[in-house]
Amino acid sequence: MTKKDGRTADVILASSATSRDLFYATKVRVPDPILFFRVSGRKYLVASDLEIGRMREQATVHHVLPLTKFRKRLVKAGNANPSVTDIAIAVLTEKRIRTARVPHDFPVFTADRFRRAGIRVRPTEAPFWPERTTKSTGEIEAIRAAAILTGEAIEAGIDLIRRSKPVRGLLRRDGKPLTSERVRLEIDRALMERGLRGENTIVAGGEDGVDPHNVGSGPLKSGYPVILDVFPESQASGYHADISRTVFRGRPSKRQREMWDAVLEAQALGCEMTKPGVAGKTIHAAIQKVFRDRGFETGPVNGKMQGFFHGTGHGLGLDVHEPPFFSASAAPLEPGMVITIEPGLYYPGVGGIRIEDDVAVTKDGHDNLVPLEKTFVV
Repeated sequence: MTKKDGRTADVILASSATSRDLFYATKVRVPDPILFFRVSGRKYLVASDLEIGRMREQATVHHVLPLTKFRKRLVKAGNANPSVTDIAIAVLTEKRIRTARVPHDFPVFTADRFRRAGIRVRPTEAPFWPERTTKSTGEIEAIRAAAILTGEAIEAGIDLIRRSKPVRGLLRRDGKPLTSERVRLEIDRALMERGLRGENTIVAGGEDGVDPHNVGSGPLKSGYPVILDVFPESQASGYHADISRTVFRGRPSKRQREMWDAVLEAQALGCEMTKPGVAGKTIHAAIQKVFRDRGFETGPVNGKMQGFFHGTGHGLGLDVHEPPFFSASAAPLEPGMVITIEPGLYYPGVGGIRIEDDVAVTKDGHDNLVPLEKTFVV
């Protein structure tokens, strides 16, 4: 590439508190948008006076450039109040960056400004950093640590359900109906006490449990399973756990017990099949077969899907949902991938059951990172 053509750089302009790609590249959280770029194998950050000391000490980059230097230069040139985008353009221009490879969610406004300044913008399909798909030993241990603590928080929620009593169609505790909100608060409080942050924690019973992503609300009905699906972020590491358990307070029906047994078998099979070289869709198909063989059909009834109608799982890391999205993929699993295995069954009038663990693909097989036991009747 000639000097006139300039250089190509990986460029992110975002807050590392919200951009997982930027956090992955720098390992520091900054609440305000900052410029990161990587060119010729060297990583750069542009930091304000407020952040520059911390960035130079903590950020996993080669160079931290002072934002103030470029701001003063723009002010002197007549831009009385340069924006972060103005400063980014000035920095990239000085470094002879003429093509910016950016994440797929790069702001359109900023991309247009780059183009008007003569910087080509090349959006990149996720994952922006392909190496995020396979985790290092340290990353896997960070997920394991989050999973252990998440399991303790789920136990706190299960214990609250265990101490309730089925009375006239509702679960009651301390003389009041036990609600999804109360159990969720118990779980989220336990997460916070352990340095994790829960968001949209699912506590879904009754017909709420038939919709896999319904977080649940109101009094928990007796006679139905309760799905607890918890996927917090560790404040220490930034990595997530994602665990689901389903419990029943009282005496389940024969159909509900059969559903539990089927999901438990399918989930165990999915974990057992997780190893290098196995295609995700092969695992998904095997789980579907378990359900068909046990008589649990999947399909629309009165316009509503029932049975097993979501994927077997997804990649897990800095994002709670990230590649590999393997349920329909023929690509083989690789050592270092961390995936969830989460089959479920959902039928109106009967309820929903889902079991989910976080599983690392190892050189010879798999490592289940979740020590939390699986118990249905509590």
